[in-house]
Amino acid sequence: METSAGGRQAEAATGYAAPGYAWYVLVILLLAYILSFVDRQILNLLVVPIEHDLGINDTQMSLLQGFSFAIFYALMGLPIARLVDARSRRGIVGLGILCWSVMTALCGLARNFWHMFFARIGVGVGEAALLPGATSLVADFFPPERHGRAMGVFATGIFLGAGIALIAGGVLLKYISGATVTLPLLGSVYSWQLVFFVVGLPGVLVALLTVSIREPPRHGAALPDGARASVPIREVARYIGHNWRTFVAHNLGFSVLSLVSYGAGAWIPTFFIRTYGWSAADAGIRFGLLALALGPFGSVAGGWLADRFARRGVRHGKLKVGVIAALCAIVPAAAFPLVASPLLSIVLIMPFFFFVSFVWGVSPAALQELMPNRMRGQAIALYTGVLNLIGLGLGPTSIALITDYVFHDQTRINDSIAIVAVIGCLVAAALFRGGFRPYRDSLDYLDRWHESNGAAEPARRAQVMHTGATE
Repeated sequence: METSAGGRQAEAATGYAAPGYAWYVLVILLLAYILSFVDRQILNLLVVPIEHDLGINDTQMSLLQGFSFAIFYALMGLPIARLVDARSRRGIVGLGILCWSVMTALCGLARNFWHMFFARIGVGVGEAALLPGATSLVADFFPPERHGRAMGVFATGIFLGAGIALIAGGVLLKYISGATVTLPLLGSVYSWQLVFFVVGLPGVLVALLTVSIREPPRHGAALPDGARASVPIREVARYIGHNWRTFVAHNLGFSVLSLVSYGAGAWIPTFFIRTYGWSAADAGIRFGLLALALGPFGSVAGGWLADRFARRGVRHGKLKVGVIAALCAIVPAAAFPLVASPLLSIVLIMPFFFFVSFVWGVSPAALQELMPNRMRGQAIALYTGVLNLIGLGLGPTSIALITDYVFHDQTRINDSIAIVAVIGCLVAAALFRGGFRPYRDSLDYLDRWHESNGAAEPARRAQVMHTGATE
């Protein structure tokens, strides 16, 4: 897709793509993010039939939900991010989409725990390419004062994907639950295996759409646009080391809050099945509609709030959004698993969903303004590695371990959810609050870094971030 003559003139004047084209690219990246969470989260609805057919317990299931995916997502993140910082980002994103989509379909061929475990590893390897590549592209298609909003829209893919996975999976299970389906070449498969085939293959089409994205110039890069060398890891480590307090507050704060979100999200459908006697199909459809309605709204609201703080000159505003999200989520997180009525539980889940979704666009947007351009991919990879190991790796498993080895009772999954959610929200809020001053100091350090490396962007970025000026 090409921009108009007016769009090209605007691009030449501002250094950024015309807004229409930038939003076109964002829509493609959003579609990819939606599919990544469809493929990642569909497993949460299929806990009961998979545990039954593969003969596994809650703890093993939690390893499939989180650890198997997260460990290789984290390990592959840095090498992929080094490519993102130096090579074609659209190509890396496209190949990642293709990889995880095929591996999701292969989950439908699993006959035991280890088959599923290794297929989920493949999903994690593919998805490791998306966030560093997409975040870097968004940073170079949108000017700094619009990053929060753009990344908030991008982050709606988390909830749109999770909601679509649950609704589509619920509809499929409603009609084929308990049945075996005969497919060409594969023979008889369980209904849950067919679900993986259906949700995995559409990613191939989205991978083809990435061909229409043209590579943007790298704004604020210390190297020429045509340079291909990655910034050495030791230089990235040195930069982060100078700002370690900021990155501890950022990476751990958002990761602990994601532990709450991923952990609760992984087990809420099963909680409704075990506690209130719902079917998997009903739990998926109802919970999916809730995620679709509230998650995107919360993500965009969090990005809007971060941009509002920036315009008012609150330089640590993105961490302030994290504090607000964590504190406001505590009460509904403690209450929704413990009430006697399923309707009241859903009512309480609504504000919980809304507030924990605040941060998904804000967290990568914070790294965009903290890091030099050619270090952003590696910084995002470090962050997503920590995020997935703590949030996705430990979130579902921490709840399962309490259920299996503390309560020794699967029906007490509700108590496990409440314990993990409340503790996680309190820890996240403390981490964010402790990072306010270091965050402001890191913005000053970045300005000095730009000046010493001859980059052209610091004065403009400083004007936007320090005074709240907009275009």
